[in-house]
Amino acid sequence: MILQDFGITTSRAMADAVISNILMIAVCLLVINNMRYYLPKREKYWYSIFVSIALSGLWLLLMRVSLWGLFKNDTAYMLSLSQTALIRYIIAFLMIGCCTVLSLLWYTQKEQQADSLRKQDMERLAREAELHKLRQQLQPHFLFNSLNSISALTGSQPEKARHMIQQLSDFLRGTLKKEEQQWTSFAEELQYLQLYLEIEKVRFGYRLQTNIQCEEEATQMRLPSMLLQPLVENAIKFGLYDTIGEVIIFITAKKVNNQLQVQVQNPFDETTAAPLKGTGFGLSSIRRRLFLLFGRHDLLQIKKDNQQFITIINIPQLNESNYN
Repeated sequence: MILQDFGITTSRAMADAVISNILMIAVCLLVINNMRYYLPKREKYWYSIFVSIALSGLWLLLMRVSLWGLFKNDTAYMLSLSQTALIRYIIAFLMIGCCTVLSLLWYTQKEQQADSLRKQDMERLAREAELHKLRQQLQPHFLFNSLNSISALTGSQPEKARHMIQQLSDFLRGTLKKEEQQWTSFAEELQYLQLYLEIEKVRFGYRLQTNIQCEEEATQMRLPSMLLQPLVENAIKFGLYDTIGEVIIFITAKKVNNQLQVQVQNPFDETTAAPLKGTGFGLSSIRRRLFLLFGRHDLLQIKKDNQQFITIINIPQLNESNYN
């Protein structure tokens, strides 16, 4: 229609439009393809302007050469072609410029999304590596204590030493199976924990007593595997190491606000327990694991009440698809 306003016949205008737009499509596809393989960074604004100017000139040159080859004998048309060169160039610059900017924004966004996914993957791998490290540290921490106890029992009570070795073997075998799973039901974790307590009862004899209370609804709720052992180990450490009498460790589990709440309670004498600093691995490892899994610092709570040390952990229940 614009060409017809310049006095160009309909047939010439239609041929001109077809050739011009085919060349414009080719130039825009060239821009898009270029942005796919080369995405400018700091110089992207100047680059966009330069590309638009250069490709607009190239388009105008190719268009005029093509039309000259077809209509070189039409003097009136070739004159109008020269007269419309400026407006053609401006329209081409605007169209190619828009195509360049849109391609730049599109591929920049795609690249940012890819960078974000790579960053998430790196953070996930780092988090999994740290979780694995925390779980791997748990075995030697417990194993050294058990081996020391077996060594002490070998001379005085060889039967107990053999029994403890068998229990330790079963415990470690179960540990190897659990290494492959990140989550487990509370019922399975409780079986694993009871095996650990049997080993500790061989070490401490009658002095170590346990009282485990678990609501039926809580047995099928899920929690990170091997999370409770350092919690109970901490209770035994501060409950028995500084006493000579019988000590009862209370373990309760229930459902609270759609969360699994596990509470471990042991006697605590602050005056005698203060020197027992140890490695600080028990509660700190639990707190770190909970933060890595849920991104929260409020899931582990510690209370001291009437010479009782109470540790409470709350485990949010995820959707089935999120346990991976």
